[in-house]
Amino acid sequence: MQAKSLTGGQELLCINTTKVYDWILNEATFDLTFVGEALPIIGEDPLTCEEITGPVTCEVTAGPAVAVGPREDRVFVIDGTEVTLQLVTIRKNFTVTFFFPTATGTEEASFDFSRCEQVFLCAPTGTDILVSYTDLDCFICTFDCDLLSDTFDAQVTVRLCQSIQSTFPVTLEIVADFCQPRDILPTPACPSPVMPPQCPVLFPDNGDDSE
Repeated sequence: MQAKSLTGGQELLCINTTKVYDWILNEATFDLTFVGEALPIIGEDPLTCEEITGPVTCEVTAGPAVAVGPREDRVFVIDGTEVTLQLVTIRKNFTVTFFFPTATGTEEASFDFSRCEQVFLCAPTGTDILVSYTDLDCFICTFDCDLLSDTFDAQVTVRLCQSIQSTFPVTLEIVADFCQPRDILPTPACPSPVMPPQCPVLFPDNGDDSE
């Protein structure tokens, strides 16, 4: 015998989803130092300092972020209640790309790097750490090109806003309505021809210039 639907067309459902244990928004700024880095290769020849025709700029992109090392329990008193949180170490991976303007175009050179950060989260063993970036940019504070070796030194500041969550997959039992497809919108009828507004005061001229 098939079970009947609940009142109102709802069903008792068992679904797989992700529970968010904790969630913080965090802003971070850090500096990167580049020393004696080679300029990019153009064809078979390296770019020279003299060929750079304007300010060098940068762009930063994010790779995957992962939790590393053991998580340490720390006890906090919040509103008079003891709460155990975990100190989580996160390794974040980035790529900084330098853009070198020349008379024939813009040349690029990219460098990968990692940075670690520690945050307190409700993140017991077994939970996953998810990091996403709502803002990520960089600017070059100093840039020096060595004319003798055609290498460069630079100091780059990276700024980021990040969302950090601890999550765990769960199976939930809920009462909910099933989704239904929306109605198809009616096709509009062809519009009737419309006469543009005329200017009878100006045209046509009736030839009566008596006034």
